[in-house]
Amino acid sequence: MTVSTTTITIGDRTIGAGAPTFVIAEVSANHGGDLDRVLEMVRVAAASGADAVKLQTFTADSMTLDLDLPHFVVGPGTPWSGRRLHDLYREAAMPWEWYPEIATVADEVGIVLFSSPFDARSVDFLVEQGAPALKIASFELTDLPLIAHAASTGLPLVISTGMATESEIDDAVATARAAGDGGVALLRCNSAYPSPPEDMDLRTIVDLGRRFAVPVGLSDHTLDDVSATVAVALGACIVEKHFTLARSHGGPDSTFSLEPDELRGLVRSVRTAEAALGTVRYGPSESDRGSLAFRRSLYAVAPVRAGEVVTAQAVRSLRPAGGLEPRHLGGIVGRVAARDLEPGHPLSWDDLVP
Repeated sequence: MTVSTTTITIGDRTIGAGAPTFVIAEVSANHGGDLDRVLEMVRVAAASGADAVKLQTFTADSMTLDLDLPHFVVGPGTPWSGRRLHDLYREAAMPWEWYPEIATVADEVGIVLFSSPFDARSVDFLVEQGAPALKIASFELTDLPLIAHAASTGLPLVISTGMATESEIDDAVATARAAGDGGVALLRCNSAYPSPPEDMDLRTIVDLGRRFAVPVGLSDHTLDDVSATVAVALGACIVEKHFTLARSHGGPDSTFSLEPDELRGLVRSVRTAEAALGTVRYGPSESDRGSLAFRRSLYAVAPVRAGEVVTAQAVRSLRPAGGLEPRHLGGIVGRVAARDLEPGHPLSWDDLVP
């Protein structure tokens, strides 16, 4: 029986609680059939601060049948409405022979490269290419034979959970754990393209981590970085976002993909969210320690001569600090002054007759 773990390792990166958020730039169909474009995407993703670039490894024939039947045509409500599935996947597929050169460039710029397989043959190909992890797409979460084969490689699996019920996720995780020991991470996902923020239900991230004891993240198809930033605040340790050099290039995924400046902005937002989360702390930080000087304290506000009783009218709680804390006001009023006190004098116990 494989024991669940709250961390996984992809390449040289530890992913889980306490580790930096693993930001994945998803190439998907944005390669446009141009290897040079993909190589530039890898370089730009690395320069933008992303931790990984993810590809998709399939052929049109491994995804669907080349038929005109109505159920092989995309229905309404998506960017691909009216298109034949086989045509769509033929356009989206990236030539497998590109993978070694892409991997070389990824290694040169220090970014992790991995991919989504969609059948046993693509799993085996990616293992042969030295992929450090495998991504299971939301639409394949219920393909338990595929998950079992992918897990049997010993590589960690990152599984998107768009549309999935709790029992379907449980089956997928159990299948992966039974077949291999590379570990599992789950990504909260809404499988609409683009996804409306009100359907993201990001609180599920917390519940996924609690139920399955695995690293949890977000595969984000919204049009900005708000959901990703909120996800990090909720404990997401992976953020995946589609990426393109320019939406004007077109393609099946371009409309909901980030351009380079937006990817850099996403990474900044994620890192800022991580820094803001910090640790559990009470008391001043190094940055606000200097502000202690502006707390209130007790000051004389009217002359009091030595031997006179200090009245309530002679003492007030004021800024800045320097005198006794305001909580001691009741212990000062009615006491006898040990010395002359002038307005603006910060009170101390030495100012009072014992």
